[in-house]
Amino acid sequence: MTRNDGLDDRPSAEEMLARTEGTTSDGRGRLRVYLGMAPGVGKTYRMLEEGHRRTARGTDLVVGFVESHGRPATEALLAGLEIVPRRRVEYRGVVVEEMDTDAILARKPTAVLVDELAHTNAPGSAREKRWQDVDVLLDAGIEVVSTCNIQHLESAADAVATITGAPVNERVPDEVLARASEVELVDMSPHALRQRMRHGNVYPPERTAIALDKFFTESNLTALREQSLRFVAGRVDAQLQTIGGGLGPGAVVERILAYVDDGRATPRALRRAAGIAAVLRAPLLALVVDAPSTASSGSRDRQRDLREHLDDAVDLGAEILQVEAKDPVEAIVRTARERRITQIVLPYGGPAGSMDRLRRGSIVDRILAELPDVEVHVVAAAKGVSDAYRVGRGD
Repeated sequence: MTRNDGLDDRPSAEEMLARTEGTTSDGRGRLRVYLGMAPGVGKTYRMLEEGHRRTARGTDLVVGFVESHGRPATEALLAGLEIVPRRRVEYRGVVVEEMDTDAILARKPTAVLVDELAHTNAPGSAREKRWQDVDVLLDAGIEVVSTCNIQHLESAADAVATITGAPVNERVPDEVLARASEVELVDMSPHALRQRMRHGNVYPPERTAIALDKFFTESNLTALREQSLRFVAGRVDAQLQTIGGGLGPGAVVERILAYVDDGRATPRALRRAAGIAAVLRAPLLALVVDAPSTASSGSRDRQRDLREHLDDAVDLGAEILQVEAKDPVEAIVRTARERRITQIVLPYGGPAGSMDRLRRGSIVDRILAELPDVEVHVVAAAKGVSDAYRVGRGD
């Protein structure tokens, strides 16, 4: 951006447009996060590239904090960008450099690059975590571009610790990324990342061998990559739901719905649904439908069986959905649309409780006519009957 030697501090038209585009409707700055499965995939590099693109377009952008970790390619990209000097903090005789949030606020840029969102600030800092500093910048209407690894996300940290055997101490609350305007995945295959490390592009030689044997194993990286892909897919799915995308292509994340009645096949159907959900690592929902006129009626045996089946569903980790409807099939279809279900598991006998009707396909046909992109699994109770068959999605 060109200034008039201090004679006119008014922002240019280009900067005014950039400021407008960088804030939300309430005037809060927008947050953009580059998310990766592990260090070394190129998040900081991509962030700096974006910084140069924005600067070339006239955006008033500064570097708040970028950690190059001694990587020459990353350090080279810092050239040509305005860097806000870091704040020096002395702790136990050691001088630590932290982002100077107050200096950024005083500078009032349109956008700022802030690396390592999960970083813990040195004791004595105004805020404990860097994501809290970022929140202050966003409240001031400054757009922030940042980076984060999947293991630092609160909801993923425990699972990552189990996978890798390494505790995750620096964590970012899920709501921080949930409020982000954009989350972009910086992806790389585990093999490619390990090759980058062997070539010395991630850590110095003395650290590389240990890292490859400990944290950066093929299996660990594959699991971390799956975690990051699932997170981004879930975010896309939620956005599609918000804007009213249709079921089919809009259902990015698998969700399993099991229909629960008092029949003998229901326990087996629930187990099958739970098995599918476990393999796909998908949410499991259990639906019970009460007819308006009979919601509290029925024999004691039937009511007891239904309660036991619902207890089974809870034990299997299902979210229980109880709705009132005259037509169970309509309730199933409505629930599937509202909750973006991708697979439905029915006990043999179906919502209407008639084997003959189900065998003729009337119930399944009705569901598939309304939900052609959903898989429908039908599970029997008796050993003498085929365990399960599946229809739907062209099967």
